[in-house]
Amino acid sequence: MATTAKPKRMGMYENVKNQFDKAAEVMNLDPSVKKILSITNNEIVVHFPVKMDNGDVEVFTGYRVQHNNALGPYKGGLRYHETVDLDAARALATWMTWKTSLAGLPYGGGKGGIQLDPKKYSQAELERITRRFTFALGDNIGPEHDIPAPDVNTNAQMMAWIADTYMSTKSPAERSKNQHVVTGKPVGSGGLEGRDRATGFGVVVTIEAWAKLRGVSLEGKKYIVQGFGNVGYWSAHFMNKNGAILVGVQDATGTIYNAEGIDPEALLEYQSKNATIKGFAADYDGDKFFGIDCDIIIPAALGNQLTEENAGSVKARLIAEGANGPTDTEGEAILLANGVEIIPDILCNSGGVIGSYYEWLQNRNGEIWTMDDVITKLRRKLEEAFGKVVDNADKYKTDWRTAAYIVALTRIEMAYKQRGIFP
Repeated sequence: MATTAKPKRMGMYENVKNQFDKAAEVMNLDPSVKKILSITNNEIVVHFPVKMDNGDVEVFTGYRVQHNNALGPYKGGLRYHETVDLDAARALATWMTWKTSLAGLPYGGGKGGIQLDPKKYSQAELERITRRFTFALGDNIGPEHDIPAPDVNTNAQMMAWIADTYMSTKSPAERSKNQHVVTGKPVGSGGLEGRDRATGFGVVVTIEAWAKLRGVSLEGKKYIVQGFGNVGYWSAHFMNKNGAILVGVQDATGTIYNAEGIDPEALLEYQSKNATIKGFAADYDGDKFFGIDCDIIIPAALGNQLTEENAGSVKARLIAEGANGPTDTEGEAILLANGVEIIPDILCNSGGVIGSYYEWLQNRNGEIWTMDDVITKLRRKLEEAFGKVVDNADKYKTDWRTAAYIVALTRIEMAYKQRGIFP
């Protein structure tokens, strides 16, 4: 009996290119600039050996893709996940270029990581892997050249190891000048107060801006979150402060639902004790997660989650993209046709890179900023970017994602036109 093959899911890089091509056409982007931005500048692949706790040696493959640096140093996270490959790194690096430009930062886009499941390694092994990866990257990263940050399955501790390893390769007199080679470090190692919550806070600031624009209150609004890591938790934390009700959560360990509401603080405590969200509330069919009856969906996990296969089941009015690339172009077409609004990733989750910029500045200038400084500055930057996206959507009669791209691309196009192409 013949079976119908499932349609091949779009690759992340193909998704980025589709979004870029659409925006370039709508804004009539200069063809020469389009050629430059259609490709990455550098793609670095490193293979390096690491001794495991049992004495065996494993060889790992690490990636760093540098998309474009017309506006400043490459900037973007490092992730430790089995899905890390060149295609994913290219897509994520490209999104970072648009994201930093949209936020008005003096950065370009980079991204990378190692293809591994960090749960399979001890803390000591992860430290050796991280330090060896940093050493293997060598001068391909640097505080004025390419500045990594945390991403999926990487954290402040890993950034501290990267900074320490990188600084150790410099002469003693130069070491302290290189502290800002990474951002997202622990506060005690030059990190920024509030950087841990910057992405999730930014997601909620953009949702608040949407609610204000639409004349609605977030009080009593039901929402679901996919991914309960750093971004998912902080998004839920700040949504609850607005009086919104979390009814569903999905992550790699399971899917839970409670129509009466889920307390994000209690869930975080449960998750840290049990290494799972499963069992905290009623189990729910993971395949039907995005169809839960709610007002707002916050995808804060991996890319390509909302596709043509499940977009039609969405009942929410708004999708706030806490993750990078959670909606593919086919899924987006269905959502927009059904009247679902989308706050695009390059706007919605840009609080993280804006926070990283403040940390970079703090290290560079030898300053120490307070949490209040950071939160105030973050909110101002995000609301300003949100306003520009809404204005351009009206001007070009287009959707918010395309409008966000137009804002970002206009700034890069201007840089190339003013500077010219060497030689």
